[in-house]
Amino acid sequence: LEAMGAGLPIVGTPVGGIPDFLKDGETGLFCRVDDPQDLAEKIKLLMTDEELAKQISENGRQLIFEKYNWNNIAKQIQNTLSHIFAIAKIGDSGDNKLKILICTGLYPPDIGGPATYSKLLFEELPKRGIGVKVLSFGEVRRLPKIIRHGVYFFKTLSAARKADIVFAQDPVSVGLPAMLAAKILHKKFILKVVGDYAWEQYSAKGGQFITLEDFQLKKFDFKTELRRKIQRYVAKNSKCVIVPSNYLKNIVLKWEIGEEKIKVIYNAFDAPILKEKKEELRKKLNLSGTVLISAGRLVPWKGFTTLIETMPEILKDAPDAKLVIIGSGPESEALKSKVKSQKLEDKVFLIGQVAHDKVLEYFKAGDIFVLNTGYEGFSHFLLEAMAMEIPIITTKAGGNVELIENGKEGILVGHNDKEELKKRIIELAKDDALRNRLLGRAKIKVTEFSQERMLGETVKILCES
Repeated sequence: LEAMGAGLPIVGTPVGGIPDFLKDGETGLFCRVDDPQDLAEKIKLLMTDEELAKQISENGRQLIFEKYNWNNIAKQIQNTLSHIFAIAKIGDSGDNKLKILICTGLYPPDIGGPATYSKLLFEELPKRGIGVKVLSFGEVRRLPKIIRHGVYFFKTLSAARKADIVFAQDPVSVGLPAMLAAKILHKKFILKVVGDYAWEQYSAKGGQFITLEDFQLKKFDFKTELRRKIQRYVAKNSKCVIVPSNYLKNIVLKWEIGEEKIKVIYNAFDAPILKEKKEELRKKLNLSGTVLISAGRLVPWKGFTTLIETMPEILKDAPDAKLVIIGSGPESEALKSKVKSQKLEDKVFLIGQVAHDKVLEYFKAGDIFVLNTGYEGFSHFLLEAMAMEIPIITTKAGGNVELIENGKEGILVGHNDKEELKKRIIELAKDDALRNRLLGRAKIKVTEFSQERMLGETVKILCES
């Protein structure tokens, strides 16, 4: 690591922890253990191939900068400890007008909307006189299925004794045990719904895609119907159901939940400030050409496969185009195979899950943000793209239309419509006036989703429940 930091090209053996940071041909070269001839060949290669040695040196220094600096390490430790801090912050002060237990499936260092939302409530509600305790499902995720839910139930039962309200962030994984614990303890139970868990699990199996709307009207296999019954049972036994969009309100109404019980509170977003300019970030991230950025969980309905399949056509009109996909998920290996089969290894880059700060850097450094999704309750990524001043192409799916009007804040296309995707990407890449017009409207739109507004509406509902 020190040699990398000093800008030296590396030769190493693939043993112990070395493969964690030495990627053969990228950040160094591997040689076989106890093989002097192979070692000599790798050393000679670096001595004679100046371009390879230079690239390996630059990649190594970049890796040190991104992954092994003290600021990043400190953030990782802080995020890891935040699980402990969240549970420790009991909220027993006599000054608290209300005490809430937040049950969440995700919490930092996890990434995603529920993690960001739960952490925000944990940090901000105490400033408004509300005591907060957070119980993350991450505490039990290592356990076998079913057992983990039982253990989480008993943890919730213990943690909720001093709470006035149990606030669950999903209707099944944490929602069911949280609801049962609240019932036993006679505590008020509030549920947040950001999607249809039964539909998500059904879609993740990789079968034929079905829209969330059509899913509500049909019957499916035993497991799917069981999940559907659980989430509806949990929602019906809640005092209030909070959803982040009118689109999801209409979905929850189909669960036979009374309209008076469903409250729409748009997610909060306070635009972060990145000091580095776009060109500085492009150099830092080693980006060039027309850079398309996409992000999300790697699941079938996000449409990453179609986006990759569209790239050869895009490259005919924009040969310098590159696609960077940020995220992890069950389709990761299948997408890597798709990139390889299309011979797009130097044009499409699956960079996996990265820190939130790094996601924003990619957004700001990119030229077009593409979200080819078949479902979206309310996309935080779209808000972040608006704030980072990258023009957006996305679908008409779900809550997207509540954020973007076609041709104003962004461009809307049909889900998995390859021809339309290609046409709009090429159009936006070449039309500076269109790009600037979209960015101007998006910059205004993002100001409507302030943190203060969301917190104020949430506190009102919590206090009235």
